[in-house]
Amino acid sequence: MPDTSSATRAEIRLPTAELRDDLPFYTKVLGLRLDMIYPADNPEVAVLSGHGLRIRIQKGAPEAPGTLRILTDDPDGFADGQRELTAPNGTRIEIDALNPPVVLPETKHAFVVRRLADQAPWVIGRAGMHYRDLVPSRLGGAMIASHIRIPDGGPVPDMVHFHKVGFQLIFCIKGWVDVVYEDQGGPIRLTAGDCFIQPPEIRHRVLMASDGIEVIEIGVPAEHVTEIDHEMNLPTPWFRPDREWQGQRFVHNVSAKGVFLPFRIPGFQARDTTINENTKGIASVMVARPTGPAPWTTHQGDILFTFVMSGAMTLAGEGKDPYRLAPGDAFVIPPGMATRYSEATDDLELLEVSLPGNPVTTVEA
Repeated sequence: MPDTSSATRAEIRLPTAELRDDLPFYTKVLGLRLDMIYPADNPEVAVLSGHGLRIRIQKGAPEAPGTLRILTDDPDGFADGQRELTAPNGTRIEIDALNPPVVLPETKHAFVVRRLADQAPWVIGRAGMHYRDLVPSRLGGAMIASHIRIPDGGPVPDMVHFHKVGFQLIFCIKGWVDVVYEDQGGPIRLTAGDCFIQPPEIRHRVLMASDGIEVIEIGVPAEHVTEIDHEMNLPTPWFRPDREWQGQRFVHNVSAKGVFLPFRIPGFQARDTTINENTKGIASVMVARPTGPAPWTTHQGDILFTFVMSGAMTLAGEGKDPYRLAPGDAFVIPPGMATRYSEATDDLELLEVSLPGNPVTTVEA
């Protein structure tokens, strides 16, 4: 373990040509504290600290001046509102918000079909998990859809963390995984057919997984920050199932308790995972299966993503060659594009994620 006692310190060294020119800038403009300076008669080294940083400015140091980023909850009140500055020693200073709002890029709509049979090899991502990208274009950065698996089960080398997102879904396709969440009691086991939504910034940690577990993870936007929380211990000592994070509640939906009702597409029925209700319409997550022939339809939502969990079907789209889809395949249908699900096998089961939730759907002639 690294020594984090008071007897151990770390510094970043920066060069300077003339120390006396730098000190007023670093102390008065950036608000750093001067901790050490020497020699007294002609100073060549100064050590300053502040904002979680300790720097050593040294005359003739061989390093490049580099860049310092200062994050503050009041960027307009820091350094007279300047966002970019250059220190006398050449170091570039960037001032930015400590907790910037999540930016949702405008969706670049496209008809996307991603088939498992055509897929490139899985890549190894965070905590040793294997990932395959289900929407390579990410619709212009509006969303990311990942098929994730852990080949060898057991303890997962994870830490308490959270995501700065607008929406995030974890849907279990195969196996099981144990996760512990802030304010939701002890570890929760997610099994095949079940799902979680992780509200923005809820702290959580993956504990244990079965061999060969597979999940679908949806994140909005595609690029979002994951932060480690070194202070919080999970589970928390309280249970608050009604707590909201940025207007969203944590959801653990159990497939065995679901009821199938008529779906937005005639010829299908679906079970609602309650995510539309608990996100106040931000998204809906449905599991659909066929009951009969389906017509051509269009939707008026923004993002409509579907993953084939079992069975097979043919996806026809106006102006497109039909696709025969099998388990592991995924597709995105843009708003206003007519499509039809046909030749469905009896065991077909689809995972549909839509943003906003429950999009208006029209049956075409």
